[in-house]
Amino acid sequence: MQDVHLYVIIIGSEILNGRRKDKHADFITRTLSERGYVPYCIEIITDDQALIKSSFKRVLDDDSAILFSFGGIGSTPDDLTRAIAAEVFTSKEVVRHKTFEKDIIERFGESAFPNRIEMADLPEGAGLLKNPVNNMSGFYLQERYFFVPGFPEMAHPMVNEAIERFLPQNDIQHRKSFLARCSEERFIALMKQAPNNVECSSLPMFVDEKANVEISVASYDAQAGDAYFSLFIDFLETNHIDYEVK
Repeated sequence: MQDVHLYVIIIGSEILNGRRKDKHADFITRTLSERGYVPYCIEIITDDQALIKSSFKRVLDDDSAILFSFGGIGSTPDDLTRAIAAEVFTSKEVVRHKTFEKDIIERFGESAFPNRIEMADLPEGAGLLKNPVNNMSGFYLQERYFFVPGFPEMAHPMVNEAIERFLPQNDIQHRKSFLARCSEERFIALMKQAPNNVECSSLPMFVDEKANVEISVASYDAQAGDAYFSLFIDFLETNHIDYEVK
């Protein structure tokens, strides 16, 4: 499962215009890390049909993709996710999900019509994700594309359910980092030597108005990561550069 590409799409004009603060990105990053995964892409987009469609199509075109989509599955005119997901991932229109239809009627009675009942119009073949707040479900397709509401209280338990059911425990990525009292320029040659199975990244910063850099080395192969990390430590020691392993 190491090569899975986890896409997170957060749909909500209210986040982009500042009416609400995003609470999904940090949550999904922390939750996935506990399972041994790192998001491949996180984007926040407005409630625009063409934009949502293009984002979903990019996911569809990636054979390694798993998607967590937040928002846009309600019954108001700006809730576009259900229909677009049907078009992109099934090439069909939405169909009435009988179980979800029953849940909506049981909760709202006559007031389920004419609007709330439309939440049961889902892509063909959709499975349901339980909503512990009001039983208005999220849904999933092909056990890899997951669609939940924008409300964190509802969405986050659904994401936890999806991860528990469909995302097996991944290998743990081993990471080591150090903070060096010099510029990242000193390490570029070593960074170019990173093996294919090792990730190396730098985070430049200023400390007391002097250039510093944090170098991070990560790999699913602990031995390969340690061997590469030792090259940096040897370089630091040989060149008498102050550093701190983190």
